[in-house]
Amino acid sequence: MAKIIQTQRGGEIPKYNSAPLPFMGQKRRFVNHFREALREFSSATTFVDLFGGSGLLSHITARERPDARVIYNDFDDYHIRIENVERTNAILTEIRKMLTGIPRSAKVSADAKAQIVALLKERARTGFVDYITISSSILFSSHYATDLRMLQKESLYNNVRQIDYICNGYLDGLEIVKYDYRELFDQHKQTPGVVFLVDPPYLSTQDGHYDNYWALSDYLDVLRVIDGRPYIYFTSNKSNIIELIDWMQSNSIGRNPFKGATRREFSVKSFAVKYADIMLYRA
Repeated sequence: MAKIIQTQRGGEIPKYNSAPLPFMGQKRRFVNHFREALREFSSATTFVDLFGGSGLLSHITARERPDARVIYNDFDDYHIRIENVERTNAILTEIRKMLTGIPRSAKVSADAKAQIVALLKERARTGFVDYITISSSILFSSHYATDLRMLQKESLYNNVRQIDYICNGYLDGLEIVKYDYRELFDQHKQTPGVVFLVDPPYLSTQDGHYDNYWALSDYLDVLRVIDGRPYIYFTSNKSNIIELIDWMQSNSIGRNPFKGATRREFSVKSFAVKYADIMLYRA
């Protein structure tokens, strides 16, 4: 895919500790550990965020290392959502008015839902609609829709955000591109001083809000990227990928790309699910 135009430099980059718009899987729990890990790569000149997602890792890297080149692979077009944030705020203002009198977290009536759907249809005719951000305000907690058809199937709830979203400067200092991660890796694998930021979808899950299902073979392909190269890599104990690689090495089936890496973990509890998010890095 072709390169997307956006490189901005100049002045101090505003500091965000989480992505300004909703995105499943952003690494806000790792912000401090990630900043600490970046200090181990003081001689790096280029950071390539292969699975850019919400851009949080790229944003933090540009903030911590303004001297370095930071390439954000925005395969999910998050920058388009950022660019349209004022339009999104205006839509949410109208939805707030429609839900006046409906208690917080209460289910939205059929009439109010019909009004919201009609509003979104109209706005879609005249420009971009950020269904993910808007749906986070009118669906059950932590649920998202990527289009109107998906939204219409759901019951709506009054979880509307009461203040505007602010995204000023979030993408400053980044080179924004859109490639398959393999192609982007091939472009930079010989770049002197390069470090790869690698946050692939979890094994046997959908990719964030989107429909790309990741199987074991996809996950193992990613390990070719970090083998023998400087990296900061994210996974979860839900995937058991680290145990798999350890087993392969102990049975002389392959080399372990995580050998010698520093490891940080965060326990996560969401509803009835408990797991650990994991960051590994090797300079």
